[in-house]
Amino acid sequence: MTNPFHLAFPVKDLAATRDFYENLLGCKVGRTAERWIDFDFWGHQLSAHLTESEIQEPPANPVDGKQVPIKHFGAILHMDEWEALAEKLKAHGIDFIIEPYVRFKGEVGEQATMFFFDPNGNALEFKAFKDFEQIFAA
Repeated sequence: MTNPFHLAFPVKDLAATRDFYENLLGCKVGRTAERWIDFDFWGHQLSAHLTESEIQEPPANPVDGKQVPIKHFGAILHMDEWEALAEKLKAHGIDFIIEPYVRFKGEVGEQATMFFFDPNGNALEFKAFKDFEQIFAA
């Protein structure tokens, strides 16, 4: 297994954050405290930290004619997991920044992607590759 990463990110509402990551995304909850929650994010450690500061929507860059938030994080899933998550999010009424679609269809690096915000305005991207060996293909 690849070494897991750790990412700490700001949140305004711990209860809404826990509901979103635990119940919608299916992340197990780890340690918690009055001002933070750890999540098992597909084998990686996310730490949601409560803040009183404003969380600003990140600026975006154009990619494939779409506005991709510059600051974002997410996971690379197997295609069947990605498809199931996309359907679950649609059924839940998630307002996508970028609707689920496939980039580079039939080319090297073919991948499915989708972008959406968590309840705190943090941008998330979930990807899936037809062939995991092409994740870093040029």
